[in-house]
Amino acid sequence: MDESFTELTDGQLFAVIGAALDALTDDRLRLPSDAEQLAQLLDALRLDARLQAWQQQLAARIEATEAACREYCTSTTTWLTDAAQLTPREARRLVKAGQGLAQFQIVGAAAAAGAVLPSQAEAITSVLADLPREFDQATLVQGQEMMVGFAASHDAAALRRLTTHLVEVLAPDTADTLEAARLERQERAARARRYLEFFGDGHGNVHIRGSLPVADAEPFIRIIDAYAAADKRASLEARDPLAELVTPTMRRADALVTMVNRHCQEALAPTNGGDRPRIVIALSYDKLAKTAADNGLLTGHLIGSNEPVPASVLRRLLCDADVLPAVLGSPSEILDVGRTQRLVTTPIRAALELRDGGCVFPGCDKPPQDCHAHHITPWWAGGSTSLENLVLVCAHHHGIIEPGHDPTADRWQVRLRADGRAEIIPPRRADPTQRPRTHTRFLTPMRA
Repeated sequence: MDESFTELTDGQLFAVIGAALDALTDDRLRLPSDAEQLAQLLDALRLDARLQAWQQQLAARIEATEAACREYCTSTTTWLTDAAQLTPREARRLVKAGQGLAQFQIVGAAAAAGAVLPSQAEAITSVLADLPREFDQATLVQGQEMMVGFAASHDAAALRRLTTHLVEVLAPDTADTLEAARLERQERAARARRYLEFFGDGHGNVHIRGSLPVADAEPFIRIIDAYAAADKRASLEARDPLAELVTPTMRRADALVTMVNRHCQEALAPTNGGDRPRIVIALSYDKLAKTAADNGLLTGHLIGSNEPVPASVLRRLLCDADVLPAVLGSPSEILDVGRTQRLVTTPIRAALELRDGGCVFPGCDKPPQDCHAHHITPWWAGGSTSLENLVLVCAHHHGIIEPGHDPTADRWQVRLRADGRAEIIPPRRADPTQRPRTHTRFLTPMRA
């Protein structure tokens, strides 16, 4: 260490660090060799790790001394969310990471030296905190040294899985007994930490985050994987060069939606507030009337989250929905509410299921209960809610064939033959001849 730095105040040291960062201009990224660029990136990561370790330990000290409480009459986490614009989760993680480094000083020293990255340090301290309480201080020191050594060849995820191995090495004679007790504590802690939360990101997504004990999560995972495995895309769709590439994680997300849709269709959920669970979308009657008359743009928003709904999604939802007329005054005061009118009545739905037998898209094996009732001529464009204007399609293929407002668009279409069978017409990009295709189940005679 340059002894001249020890004479500087904290503010002066921060100024030196800031000046050094200012000097790291874009020109310094243009190194003459690949090896130098790789070495520089590693050095930068280690330097950043050292600075983060210092920040974490400072945050933990502020929490321990209640400095934020004395200065601003608030917790360290709350002060960080306000002063540094961190999310509460980020603020709590910063403090907790510092507390771990303070509790396990060998790990803290390694982090301060840049020998372990921040994510590795958090993983190591979580493993050490989970060790049997019977271990004495000398054993814990040995465990810290071992875990810091493992960091040279293990990433954070691998380090988190080393608890059992560490117990076996530190206490081979009593490892089984200690591990059984540790697992019981871990289960109780996991159950106490279980949670599920939803939050919008302001860009059309709702993020789902949560934690479950392993035994509770396993059946959930298996059910989702079962739905994902059953979600096979039709071979006809593969002809479309613009077809979405569905990754395994996307297929799991689709599986969760399918599971929820089936739950809703079979009315398995209990009532809440005297009504079955449902989404409610508010939209202007003037816009609705204008859309039906001249193909105007239709939008609405979800009641509750107040999130806007794009026209494409709203058109799809309107195919099979309840309509609840409500008369609003100028300040959005509810003046009158009419009765719901089922767009697709129970008799029509039963006839659709009998006629179509499931999704009409060729190659799709989704059963009727997993399908939406789709208006061929959209309801918003004046299409009637009648058997000759409806077909069953699964949620995925509903999004493909739902028409937009551009009549010249090269899109997938559906129509009914004279015998009531549905035909799918590919876009020109998928089939220049646009030869109509029918589902193989329609090759058999219609049931009486």
